[in-house]
Amino acid sequence: MGAVNLTINGRPVEVPGGTTILEAAQQLGIKIPTLCNDPELTREACCRLCVVEVEGARTLVPACAMAVTPGMKVQTHTPKVEEARRVILELILANHPNDCLVCEKGGTCDLQNYAYQYGISEWPEMGEKRQLPIDTENPLIERDLNKCILCGKCVRACEQMQGTEAINFQNRGFTTLASTPYNRPLSLEDCRFCGSCVAVCPTGALMPKLSKGLGRTWEIQRTQTTCPFCGTGCNFDLLTKDDRVVGVCSNPESPVNGRWLCVKGRFGWDYIHSPERLTTPLIRRNGKLEPASWDEALSYVAGEFARLKVKYGGEKAFAALSSARCTNEENYLMQKFMRAVIGSNNVDHCART
Repeated sequence: MGAVNLTINGRPVEVPGGTTILEAAQQLGIKIPTLCNDPELTREACCRLCVVEVEGARTLVPACAMAVTPGMKVQTHTPKVEEARRVILELILANHPNDCLVCEKGGTCDLQNYAYQYGISEWPEMGEKRQLPIDTENPLIERDLNKCILCGKCVRACEQMQGTEAINFQNRGFTTLASTPYNRPLSLEDCRFCGSCVAVCPTGALMPKLSKGLGRTWEIQRTQTTCPFCGTGCNFDLLTKDDRVVGVCSNPESPVNGRWLCVKGRFGWDYIHSPERLTTPLIRRNGKLEPASWDEALSYVAGEFARLKVKYGGEKAFAALSSARCTNEENYLMQKFMRAVIGSNNVDHCART
């Protein structure tokens, strides 16, 4: 499709045909609030927070779903638009729990941040509150549907990115839920626990259970790193507080996987501080495992390798199995060590089976 020229807030911009007003505004550095839009998911225009004025249009239009047209003139922050957004936020908050002080999402909640941006500290009429039980039955994801704003991002992520369709909309009106069939707890029968729904949720409706109570947003340090569970090379942000790992958060800038992680990558970090982990090497002496230093352990292993190689030969005495949990570089070093140092070509890999 050809290029389209339009103006946003009096500023000209040229974008490819099919671009939405929201995307065109982002190209100019103009921030339009939205709760339901995601660049990796289909456009649903659920929240209507991104409404803008378009010259000639009878009503305000959703910027996330309206494609640009030649000569279009858009205003994104007029008094009419700002008042509409404020009313939309008030209507959402009227049914929302007021537990921001203790909510795990505090500081990173889009709804909370927009309420702060628009100066909404109270609203004229309090709406009916949901009184739904919190799903804590599974060990990984806590679901508090009382905080759900029905943006549908979790439903679309589960369907379009993971292909599982473990959750969907049910009921109508005030009783509408984004939940599992018959509102049952999440289980391995349907859910893969990839946590994609958690990654896209703009509120505290879906939260990683393992990280609950381990730190507030401003206390946590984020370090981008590579997942160690397989050789795919997925990136994520490792969350730490006081030199302890408290969680994993997907990073949209990750070149391999973006925000999408498997259950191991997103939730398989709790073993790091497990009391059952070995913290020092062990050497068996007189049939009993005893603690040893790293230098002592490595010297012992090297000595035994050398002894066995001289006695039996590298090809007969040694074989190595690598793991899909290692990176490609680690597997390469393993086979290079076996062939060049040990002198054995008996190398295999668990992924081959």
